[in-house]
Parts: sequence; structure tokens; C-alpha cells
Amino acid sequence: MVKTCEFVTPKHPDKMCDGIVDNLLDAYIAQDPTSRVALEAMGGHGVINVSGEVTSSATVDVKEIVKALVGDAFVINSTISQQSPEIAQGVDIGGAGDQGIMKGYACSETESRMPREYELARNLCKKLYEQYPYDGKVQVTINGEKVIAVVASFQNSKNDELSTLVRSIIQADEYYINPAGEWNMGGFDADSGLSGRKLIIDNYGPEVTIGGGSFSGKDYTKVDRSGAYMARKIAVDYLKKYQASEVFVKLAYAIGRAEPLMRVAVVDGKEIQITDYDVRPQGIKNFLQLDRPIYAQTASWGHFGNGFAWDI
Repeated sequence: MVKTCEFVTPKHPDKMCDGIVDNLLDAYIAQDPTSRVALEAMGGHGVINVSGEVTSSATVDVKEIVKALVGDAFVINSTISQQSPEIAQGVDIGGAGDQGIMKGYACSETESRMPREYELARNLCKKLYEQYPYDGKVQVTINGEKVIAVVASFQNSKNDELSTLVRSIIQADEYYINPAGEWNMGGFDADSGLSGRKLIIDNYGPEVTIGGGSFSGKDYTKVDRSGAYMARKIAVDYLKKYQASEVFVKLAYAIGRAEPLMRVAVVDGKEIQITDYDVRPQGIKNFLQLDRPIYAQTASWGHFGNGFAWDI
């Protein structure tokens, strides 16, 4: 089967925005672990806009944190209000902060229990970023065990040098190195970015279905994030427990309700009900210790397969 996956560096405008809101989330949680945070960021061309809802006893200088990440040359606009009291009343009793569908996945084809095409793309992107710590992206196409094509576009790179480095990392039938030409303008100077826009990269690549909710900028009461993390943990555990090749996990929630409406795992094609985990928001928080400032590290290289608590 032919499969393709892409990956982008932490200096890609979308991932910069993910990093902004996850650093802000960590700042709130570091002072107040009960903080409720739902932030979005949009940036580009000298302006960063942060918007959303925060209910917390913490005192956080939003503009200073953002400037520490992007530099002093940006105008920082911040529009943050408290969480809606109608939403809060359901969360206060342990309910989910929103309705939604969460997916988890694990497979046996790589040590990280992630899809092979995903790991190839991520590994290539990481190694290129060590040499070129700028905006950039890669794409890897495989057919079974064979790598058919590799695409690499990196800011501030020379084609010959980048080509040599790519070929030393991964063998492929065809290479496309800066296919639109060498480029020096990247990041927020060349393009705008938005948090939550790289969902497939954040999850498992395009071959695995996702629930659709974004992760970055949200505390654990937003089951878009915590439910997806728990679904990954269950998938990993079931992969080991049943010595399976592939596990899909599906959870679904109603706003204000703690118990999920769907809690199903598909283990090598066989569907089973999940009864051995507490998948209520509070239970997930306690099990994975999600009330700690751990989120900034998830914003750069994907939320799964990186040795986080939900990967082990």
C-alpha cells in the first residue's frame, strides 16, 4: 500500500502558534494547577493575536511570554475572558468541557508504536532541523518497506547541501529538494500561522482517522486533548496486552457529563468495550497527571510516540 506523511519544524508558523498557546497554558498551570485554559493564537507579518478563555488564580504576563518566543519586533494583541459560566457549571461537577469524539491508535510496525511513514517523516524533519533550525517541512511516500519519494523544503538551505544531508538520512527512489527553489524568507515573515491547524501531524498522519479537535492551548477538562491522550494510552496498553498488530480506540463525550458515550477499542479488527480504565475527565487527569506544566514540549514534534506518559 502506498502511504504518504508530512512533517513540519517547530519554526513553521502554525507550530509557532501551537507553541505560544501551550507555553501560556504551562504558565497558568505552573501557578494554579486548576486553571481552565482555552487559548488560540494567530500570527504573521509582525502581529500575534492571542484570544480565548481563562479562569485561573494565576497572574500571567501574556505579552512577555509571547515576546520571549517570537521576539520584541512583534505587536502582541491579547483578548482573554473568563470561561462561560454555562460551561463552567458542567465542568465544576467533573463533566467534560465540551462534546466531542476522540481517537487513539497504536501499531507494532515501529518501536514508538506509530505508523512507519509518520516516523520516517518525523525523524527526517528532526535531523534536518538540527542543521537548519528554521521553517521547513518534509514529506515521505512509501510502498510497503520501500521509500518511493522524499520531499524536503528548508529555509536558509542550499540545494546541494540539503540534498546531500537528506540522502545520508533516508534512501528513496526520488528526491525533491526545495522543489520551488531555494528560499530565505520563512516563518512569520513569509506566512501567517494558526494554532490547531496541523492536526494530522499532531496525531498519527493521514492514514489514521482523528476526532477532529485540536490539542494545543487547552487544559485537561477539554476532552479534545485529554481524551485523545487517554485513547492513545489505552491503545498502547492493549497493543501490548493482546500482542496485537494494530489497535484503534474511540471515545465520545457530551458537554457537562463525566461518563463517555462511547468507549470502544478495535484490536486487530475485533471490537471490544473498554471497561478497565476510568475515562472520566477527572480520572484521566489523575491517571496521566495532566494538571502539570508539561504541554509546551508537546507542541513541536507531535503529541504521540515521543515517550510521554500516554505513550508508555
